[in-house]
Amino acid sequence: MSNERAAESYNRSHKQGGQPRQTEGRALLEAARRMAEAQQAPEDSKALRDAARLNWRLWTIFQAELSAPESQVPLEIRQNMLNLCNFIDKRTVDILAEPKAGSFDVLININRQIAAGLLTDPAKPAGDAPAPDGGSQPPSPGGGISV
Repeated sequence: MSNERAAESYNRSHKQGGQPRQTEGRALLEAARRMAEAQQAPEDSKALRDAARLNWRLWTIFQAELSAPESQVPLEIRQNMLNLCNFIDKRTVDILAEPKAGSFDVLININRQIAAGLLTDPAKPAGDAPAPDGGSQPPSPGGGISV
């Protein structure tokens, strides 16, 4: 799927009243899972590259949403996330140039950490939050990148 088509699909899901925080968190966890799975067979450079490209596509969508003038994300968070997007871009280019298993560790960790924040209900105290494994929780208000 092209980046443009992926972004259109992502935007459609938000307009249809989905739960953006949940969707984004689960997408990040899925990309992390695929990268971790690809690392299990480091000799398969195609699988490593495919996992890197999938993750890059996801982060490119985030970057586009955060860069949009109508973005509702607070400026400081938006700037921090765009810096993280730039890091992901650079790291992914390095991986695509020379795919090796250990290269994914930092990307997997970033995805899991951001997903944990997205899958935590900001209205609940930290101790009440479910683990970022897809546990159920009430929807959070808002749309788009909701870090």
